[in-house]
Amino acid sequence: MSMPSTREVTSADELRRCSDGDSVVLWAAQGMAPGVRAWRRGDAVAVAAPFVACRNRLAVRGPADQVAALVTEVLGIVGPTYRLFGDDSLVTAVAERVPDLSHYGSWGWMELNGPPRQASADHAGQSPDGRGDVRWLGQSWEGPVAELLDVAYPGSWVRPGMSAVRRWAGAFTADGDLAAVCADAWAAPEVGYVGGVAAHPRWRGRGYARAVLRFAVDALLAEHGRVALMVDSENSAAVTLYERCGFRWRTVAAAGLTARRAA
Repeated sequence: MSMPSTREVTSADELRRCSDGDSVVLWAAQGMAPGVRAWRRGDAVAVAAPFVACRNRLAVRGPADQVAALVTEVLGIVGPTYRLFGDDSLVTAVAERVPDLSHYGSWGWMELNGPPRQASADHAGQSPDGRGDVRWLGQSWEGPVAELLDVAYPGSWVRPGMSAVRRWAGAFTADGDLAAVCADAWAAPEVGYVGGVAAHPRWRGRGYARAVLRFAVDALLAEHGRVALMVDSENSAAVTLYERCGFRWRTVAAAGLTARRAA
């Protein structure tokens, strides 16, 4: 029995069909943005996306044997800096089949589908105390957002000034203090994406993070139909927050070539 041949996927519509609309694959493709390339081999799909969420990612889907053959071929085209990205079980199986490919670790891809709660999700909302507000922030707020992240979430991969960030949302107290923030970043046409969700330590536990997240999510659901984020499993407080907002967990993982193969 002959092995299926590899061919390049050249349109977002074709990628959607051959991936069965998989959210990880479509998000990585970023609407087939400039620099993104995709391939299929039988039922296997691979998308090479440069610097999406701070990594050169090779998003994969399909049967492990076919994906392994496709990945071996694609890495020879795009180079060793690309990291496999997909369901943990698939990445683990492919790493066992491709020489010098090492499993780097797993975390959560969390996703929410459906209509927004608000009829017009871009309108400003109220903060948890009913006296402040939640709204999109202008460019002049980049400094205060950066200051809040420095205190509340210094390890955030999403920062003000990054080209991938389209806008920041903020939740304010009744006195006008910026209590929590959330970024709209790396959105794909069919999958919105949020990051940098953080509340100032002074205002934690009062619902500000949930308010700003729900505000951003409602807007992105209205625009994209589904919203995703990534989170470490060890961050139980964040996982609980996202689950309470309706997000569902999916375990994903990364794998990359060892130094010997990459050299």
